[in-house]
Amino acid sequence: MPMIASMTGYGVATGKTPVGVATVECRSVNSRFLDLNLRVCEELRFVEPLLREALQKRLTRGKVEVRVTLRADEASAPTALHDDVLSRILALQTTILKAAPDAKPLSVAEILALPGVAAQPEASEDEVRAAVVELFERAFADFLAARTREGESLKHVFLKNCENILEIVGDVEKRMPEIHEHLRTKLQERLETALSEALTEKSTLSREEVSDRIRQEVTLYALRMDVSEEINRLRTHVREVRATLDKGGVVGRRLDFMTQEMNREANTLGSKAAAIEMTQASIALKLNIDQMREQLQNLE
Repeated sequence: MPMIASMTGYGVATGKTPVGVATVECRSVNSRFLDLNLRVCEELRFVEPLLREALQKRLTRGKVEVRVTLRADEASAPTALHDDVLSRILALQTTILKAAPDAKPLSVAEILALPGVAAQPEASEDEVRAAVVELFERAFADFLAARTREGESLKHVFLKNCENILEIVGDVEKRMPEIHEHLRTKLQERLETALSEALTEKSTLSREEVSDRIRQEVTLYALRMDVSEEINRLRTHVREVRATLDKGGVVGRRLDFMTQEMNREANTLGSKAAAIEMTQASIALKLNIDQMREQLQNLE
């Protein structure tokens, strides 16, 4: 089963190649899309297309940076000097220093770095490419492992939020009969007071008709304040979130959609709040959902 991965990760690998010691670093942060940035030293530039292709095949989201650097070692030390090239460079330097005495002479390292001065060890592109790709695979494996570890940590956070949401809606559901009864009694008292004038001697309404009207109004109000549908939908969304987390893989966008739907139900429940307990429940729901939505920005 594929694991859930965060878009934040880091991996690095260093090793010898036929042209020196190379270091490959992979790092990423969250992004809506896949944004690749490869920084490869000039000596290994020919490997860049291969690395870019590998990243595009294995990643779907995230701002990813891969840096490849190279430093000299004994394997990359020059094997010989091209005397004719060196003589021309030294002659030119002498001429320049005569014309500009304040100029600084080239160091040995600077002279050796000039093109054509030193004969470099021969190494085929295939050998160098294979060595760099092997380092990339090691760094990328560490990179993916870091993303997976953080993804699993986020999964536990989401599951805890789901538990909190179910606990909140369960508590609301248990208290709804009590809330409805309190509201029914309070509303009935107010309606009886307001309609008491209808029972005067000049009124054509009977007491039974007024009582029936009061019962109708109380029933309609109770229906408008009923939140059982919102509670059921929230539970359905929580089940879907859990199923998506269990399935694993690339889940960020799907979970983002699910939390939007959950937030919609929490808002509806808040709009129907006829008691302080329902208002508090709506706020608590939105707090947990917002926490999920914030963390979801880091999931692939």
